[in-house]
Amino acid sequence: MNKKTSNNINAKEMSISEHLNELRQRVLTTLLLFGISTFSSFFMLKELTIFLQRPAQGVKFLQLAPGEYFFVSVKIAFYCGVLLCLPIAIYQIIMFILPGLTGTEATIIIPSLMGSVCLFFIGILFGYTVLAPAALTFFINYGADIIEPIWSFEQYFDFILLLLLSTGLAFQIPIIQIFLGFLNVISSGQMISVWKYVIVLATILGAVLTPSTDPFTQLLMAIAIILLYFSGISFLIIFKK
Repeated sequence: MNKKTSNNINAKEMSISEHLNELRQRVLTTLLLFGISTFSSFFMLKELTIFLQRPAQGVKFLQLAPGEYFFVSVKIAFYCGVLLCLPIAIYQIIMFILPGLTGTEATIIIPSLMGSVCLFFIGILFGYTVLAPAALTFFINYGADIIEPIWSFEQYFDFILLLLLSTGLAFQIPIIQIFLGFLNVISSGQMISVWKYVIVLATILGAVLTPSTDPFTQLLMAIAIILLYFSGISFLIIFKK
């Protein structure tokens, strides 16, 4: 009996109640680990705050309202919990859907989910090490001889959060291309044929996804999107899609 048939039989042997029970257990496991990750982050708030402030060298942060830093601390712990729990959540999803997948579907979906998580974290790293310093350097230097940069930490955190999340999402472009290519919705040749429109669209996305208004940061994001797009095409060409 081949793997495909075995998977399908195992999926059919489980009743709806068993599927729901398994789903409940996996959701509860994920939520438990999320709670542990979030709670643990509270013990590292000082280190996490310093880490987030690092791209804004030379800026003095103020607490402009009562409890501002407290509520930001809750946000920091929450989002750290989400990031730390994300690989576990993806693993639980894979293990839940795996018995019902055929061999071909498993070959496409599982690596794509794993690659999506990796690219998301790479995107966050790119945003933190490249985009954030570029954007903040522009804002800090602009008018520095006239106005001293003193920022609200809550507004700064919202800025950094939006920048990192948007960059992480932008790095999902190759995954979307791979799905479309393997599902035969669009081929690598068709993707190459519209490269001019992609450059224009990447420029627009670079302006939309970056919370800063400086053209240099938007240009960096647009270049990253273009490189991601052509890397997705390269992957499909390798697999002759």
